[in-house]
Amino acid sequence: MQRLAFRMKLHPGQEEEYQRRHDAIWPELVALLKETGISDYSIYLDKESLHLLGILQIEDAAKMDALPEHPVMKKWWAYMKDIMDCNPDNSPISIPLQQVFHLN
Repeated sequence: MQRLAFRMKLHPGQEEEYQRRHDAIWPELVALLKETGISDYSIYLDKESLHLLGILQIEDAAKMDALPEHPVMKKWWAYMKDIMDCNPDNSPISIPLQQVFHLN
């Protein structure tokens, strides 16, 4: 099992909308993430900088490479593009973070 962390950025004033959309996350997206081997997935918001910190566990990180091609993932990204910084393909700009400490 691997633990991955990444940073994204929310647009100003979109904190409540981001929370609302994730409170109503689509069952088909949850199923896709679980089928990919993702578990223990959390996203945290730094209200000062509007940075989002995502942390997840995955059985095989290479399986994440297929997610951008999945129709459900593309649909979710299109749904979220108006409230966060995104790439031209609507995927969120996601900066991988290096783990420097972990206490188990």
